[in-house]
Amino acid sequence: MDRGRFPIDPWALVETGYRAHDLGVTETLFAVGNGYLGMRGTPEEGRPAYAHGTFVNGFHETWPIRHAEAAFGFARTGQTIVNAPDTTTLKLYIDDEPLTFGTADLEHYERRLDFRDGVLRRQLIWRTPSGKQVRIDSTRMVSMTQRHLAIYTLEVELLSGDAPVVVSSQILNRQDGIDEYRMPTTAAGEPVDPRKAAAFGGRVLEPRMSNATRERMLLGYQCAHSGMTIAVAADHYLETTDAHEVVQRADDDQAKMVFRVDATQGNPVRLTKVVSYHTSRGVPVRELADRCDRTLDRAARHGRDHYLEDQRSWYADFWAAADVEIPGEPALQQAVRFNLFSLAQASARTDGLGVPAKGVTGSGYEGHFFWDTEIYVIPFLTYTQPAVARNVLHFRSVMLPAARERAREMAQSGAMFPWRTINGEEASAYYAAGSAQVHIDADIAYALMKYVLATGDRGFLVREGIDILVETARMWADLGFWRTGGDESFHIHGVTGPDEYTTVVNNNLFTNVMARYNLEVAADAVEWMRDERPDEHVRMSTRLGVDPDEVTEWRRCAEGMTIPYDAGLGIHPQDDFFLDREVWDLSKTPEELRPLLLHYHPLVIYRFQVLKQADVVLALFLQGDRFTPEEKRADFEYYDPITTGDSTLSAVVQSVVAAEVGYHEAALDYFYQALYVDLMNLHGNTVDGLHIASTGGVWGALVQGFGGMRDHGGALSFDPRLPESWEGLRFRLCWQGSRVLVEISEDQIELTVESGERDVPLLVRGRPYVVSPGEPVVVPLPDQGTRIDGLLGDHPVIGGVRADGSTITAGVPEPIQPHEDADLGEMPSYLPEAPAAGASA
Repeated sequence: MDRGRFPIDPWALVETGYRAHDLGVTETLFAVGNGYLGMRGTPEEGRPAYAHGTFVNGFHETWPIRHAEAAFGFARTGQTIVNAPDTTTLKLYIDDEPLTFGTADLEHYERRLDFRDGVLRRQLIWRTPSGKQVRIDSTRMVSMTQRHLAIYTLEVELLSGDAPVVVSSQILNRQDGIDEYRMPTTAAGEPVDPRKAAAFGGRVLEPRMSNATRERMLLGYQCAHSGMTIAVAADHYLETTDAHEVVQRADDDQAKMVFRVDATQGNPVRLTKVVSYHTSRGVPVRELADRCDRTLDRAARHGRDHYLEDQRSWYADFWAAADVEIPGEPALQQAVRFNLFSLAQASARTDGLGVPAKGVTGSGYEGHFFWDTEIYVIPFLTYTQPAVARNVLHFRSVMLPAARERAREMAQSGAMFPWRTINGEEASAYYAAGSAQVHIDADIAYALMKYVLATGDRGFLVREGIDILVETARMWADLGFWRTGGDESFHIHGVTGPDEYTTVVNNNLFTNVMARYNLEVAADAVEWMRDERPDEHVRMSTRLGVDPDEVTEWRRCAEGMTIPYDAGLGIHPQDDFFLDREVWDLSKTPEELRPLLLHYHPLVIYRFQVLKQADVVLALFLQGDRFTPEEKRADFEYYDPITTGDSTLSAVVQSVVAAEVGYHEAALDYFYQALYVDLMNLHGNTVDGLHIASTGGVWGALVQGFGGMRDHGGALSFDPRLPESWEGLRFRLCWQGSRVLVEISEDQIELTVESGERDVPLLVRGRPYVVSPGEPVVVPLPDQGTRIDGLLGDHPVIGGVRADGSTITAGVPEPIQPHEDADLGEMPSYLPEAPAAGASA
């Protein structure tokens, strides 16, 4: 990072100089949000900007997916997050000259996003064209305690001379492009990128209300096709001793309140803007307007300082549970806290909604929910913010009826959760890398049981979780089939695992391993209810039609599950035919041809052993108690060199497993890749929003990788792998109602119950301990595990012999450049309104 521009501050992201070349990146990095409402870090003045964006979680438009060659069961309805009306605009004029970044003479500039209160602050000294010096301070806050509320302030003080000051506060419908200063979000000629959101072809927000009075302005809309509704309102409080007047107006796409002040030197002009957003799947806009009124009326009674104090208190509680400290490493500490802070902003007030792949910081992946939530985000929430984890799991429970309907459409029993969605319907237009990833059923069951075992919340299991477990187990038992002849074995064909560079395969190892777990925990849960909650068991069995024979069959399927293994190579093949392919030699693939998905047709990629992201290696982590240390190392050494890391979901997993098997330098290298993926825009698409799954994975790499925490079977354990260059690591975990402080140094691990009255049994390197309140446990560590120097890099292990005696070779397909005299004609464009689908970043 450019530390002259972005100095190190362990508790804030700070920018000390304005630059125009990376507007999209900084707009994402300086976004504020609470999981429900989010606003990109665009300037208050409205320009210049890469992509203005205000996003409300789940507020979306629908559109028909037009397949060039449709088939039964293909996703029919696309869903795309809508750019909600923008309330951040506070245009400033001094002597009728606008403040415009890029041309303004700024004598001082600082922007600070404080991790301790979630407030974005900006301080400027502007020398106007007429030579006057003006101090301009602004703040922007989205409330963590009132999810529908945001508060902005703008303070202007003339430091030399008097001048007329004008502040134009606006609500703008930027979705339908009414602002004349709006810049395009996609440059002309930019290559197709399936990670970006598609543009709509027609008007999205249909006007339903607009008004502006001296007290309040409001705009209300209904989405043209989804029918979702939104109302946005704003109050203003002007503080000045100078003469002033207010002018207001409203039309369908803009409400405006203009404050004209005859400002005098040394007398600050302060404007506070309080805004409220309310959305619904169909409630009339008039009712949402009433809700906005109630929110703003309450805010008027309490005042800005009240909500700022609440915000500080909320974040103090958050950091007390979620902070991860790396003593003596202030730069790393800043980056770690930025990632954890981003998780808070993406999830804290989802309140029954999912966590989009980009949170509420951008339109990337169209605002969809993926398996990212269950595998990368919910673990962080379970061990630091369990109430939020429960809310997010409840969202999946609400989606269960739609998942049942999707299973019927796919000729399956039980439930099939959609690969990507907002409203519960499958929105993946490319089924091979989307709908075929049925492992999402097991991912949801995995996250659910991790939550139940870590928190002891059996009530949630009985009321909601059991339905998910039963219906997903039914799906696996029906999707798979038995193969006889010798020992019986259970197989699952025609699926795609996490690695989207290998699709529609038989017996994908990750899918089978996770399905086995799903079947086992479903059977365990039903039998636990039978023994411990007989009344609920009767009601559940009646409601879902569960009988003992079905549960017995789940166990039989789990026991017979096929887990691919190649004895000759000593590794687990990713699927039945993965080793039949030749290896893609990434060492001979130039950087300009990465990520592969943007430069090669999928069929080209599918012909090789090459991974978009960790697949088998992820299974080694999530189901680590089902593999031996020797198997983990062999698998990691085989797959790591052929994993491109084109997905940001990969580096964090590779870091965790590298740490466990001993590749300590690789573990740290992968950790840095994840830690700075957005701060340094390592994947080149931070402009579209933060990579929220990766931020969750950063916590996992710290706690589960270097901290060595596992909880297989509900047993908390530690086997630390502290990097050589670190003096220590400190973090906290919520476990069974207690909060445990874990402090790791080179020669010991210390465990303390910080809150809660219960003893915490746990294991350190296989040895049992009990940590009691007021009685810390210190365990000496003779080492930090096996250490293997070096990085595996891009050089694949080749020359191995397959079972049929053939030798695995390596190569790379080279795109053929057309001859300069060739006439290719005009390239056709097929259905541009239907975006390409891909999994989350």
